Amino acid sequence: MRRFLALSRSTHGILDVAMPGFTALLWLGHFPSWRVLLLSLITAVAGYTAIYALNDLVGVKADREKFALSGVNRGYSVEASALRYPLAHNLLSVRSGAAWFGLWCVITLVGAYLLNPVIVAIVIAAAALEIIYCLLLKVTYWRTLVSGLVKSAGPIAAVFVVVPRPSWGLLLLLLAWLILWEIGGQNIPADWNDVEQDRRVGAKTIPLVFGPRVAGVLVVVCLAVAVILSLLLPRMSPLALGVPYLMASAVGGVLLLLLPAAQLSYSHTNRQAAKLFDRASLYPLAQLAIVTVFVLIR
Repeated sequence: MRRFLALSRSTHGILDVAMPGFTALLWLGHFPSWRVLLLSLITAVAGYTAIYALNDLVGVKADREKFALSGVNRGYSVEASALRYPLAHNLLSVRSGAAWFGLWCVITLVGAYLLNPVIVAIVIAAAALEIIYCLLLKVTYWRTLVSGLVKSAGPIAAVFVVVPRPSWGLLLLLLAWLILWEIGGQNIPADWNDVEQDRRVGAKTIPLVFGPRVAGVLVVVCLAVAVILSLLLPRMSPLALGVPYLMASAVGGVLLLLLPAAQLSYSHTNRQAAKLFDRASLYPLAQLAIVTVFVLIR
């Protein structure tokens, strides 16, 4: 079972579930019924489990090339398992991985349909985009935008659980915030930490194409704008989220995003890239905790 959980990067996936939780609670302004909450949790966990497994299934050939001469880079806390990339290291068969993905994909689609049929389309789009993202590894660094769209699918779907007809303008604001967080806090740092392996296989990533200086600036800019946009998110909520909420959200952004981003831009080290990745992975949990406090004391 540990190998299957490593295939789906379970620790990271569980942290990611906090972001749909945050967006749903923000837009609804209170906790949904326990039935909706339970079904949403099952569907979200299943969705992230399936998508991360799909990533390794589609990218298994490239992963085997990347890690043929060296193991997986150390330094991550949220993905520190020695069993990372079990397909590439022949710890799991592709057939077993495909069966694992299929199981969780079916659970996700059933849960999505029961919550809101619109979410089924979002799930299918996320899977298609994940495949495209993997196939673009050696083609273009613009794949980072595709990564942002994939990571945004869960939180956007969560909005449709609690608000059947959300404002498209506010959805676009939410999408921009999510994409910037993913690119600056997750995608570029992850590619930075794998830069030597990516160079070996001819990958096109931002750290490889533009070098550490430009990549560092892009990380800081993306996350700075993400923190600024986070201050506009209360517009989506029926709650009167005032200055205390904005201060708490801003402090979370500074500590978990901006400070480690500035340190990476200054040091240009793989270890600092991994540190930023870890801190940014905790950002959704921090946002969920903050909005939960204000929902409870409203």
